[in-house]
Amino acid sequence: MMKGLRLKIAIMAVVCSAISALPGHAENLAVRNCTWCHGGGAQGYTPAPRLAGQRYQYLENQLADFHARTRDNPFSKQYMWGAAAHLSAQTARDLAMYFSTLPPKAANDGEREFAATGRTIYQEGMPDSNIVACVVCHGPNAEGVRQIPRLGGLGYSYLKRRLEQWGEGYHLAAGPPMPHIAGNLSPNEIEALASYLSFIK
Repeated sequence: MMKGLRLKIAIMAVVCSAISALPGHAENLAVRNCTWCHGGGAQGYTPAPRLAGQRYQYLENQLADFHARTRDNPFSKQYMWGAAAHLSAQTARDLAMYFSTLPPKAANDGEREFAATGRTIYQEGMPDSNIVACVVCHGPNAEGVRQIPRLGGLGYSYLKRRLEQWGEGYHLAAGPPMPHIAGNLSPNEIEALASYLSFIK
C-alpha cells in the first residue's frame, strides 16, 4: 500500500512539472493527480486530509510551505514535498481555489463519547491552562477565516495526529499560537477535540 502511494506521488511530481500552463479547471492533470490521495470529491483517503471546502488562502499557503519545505512533519516530507516541488505559484493558487469551492462533508469518524468535552474546549478554551477558545480563530462552526483553516468535518485521525505534531515541534515556521496550544493539550483533550471536530458539518 505505502509503496503504491510513493509511486503515485513520484509520478505526480513529474507530471506537475509540466502543468503550469494548464487552466485551473477541475479536469486538468494537477487536480486529477491530487485526487489519487485526497479523493475524487476531495474528501480524503487516510492519512491524506479532506480538501473540499478548505479556505483557499490556507491551501495556497500550505502548498507554498510544502514547496519551501517548511511544513516538516513526516508525511509532508514523504509525499507533499515532492508533489509540490514543481508547482508554479499560479498552479498552486488555481488548485487552492478549485478545492475551496467543493462542498465539504463531515468525516463523522470520531469517538462520540468524547465529543461533548471537545465541544467545550473548542467553544470555551481552557482558562486554567491559558488556552484560548478555538472558536476565536477558527469560527463558530470551525469554518476557518482567510488563512486560518477549516477544521470542521476533517477526519478524526488526521486532526489527532496534526495536534500531536504541533506539540512535538513540527511546522514551527508557521508560528504561534498553535505550538503553545497543542503543546499544552493532554492526549485525552486532543482526542476529544479531534472527535468533536470530525462531526461538524
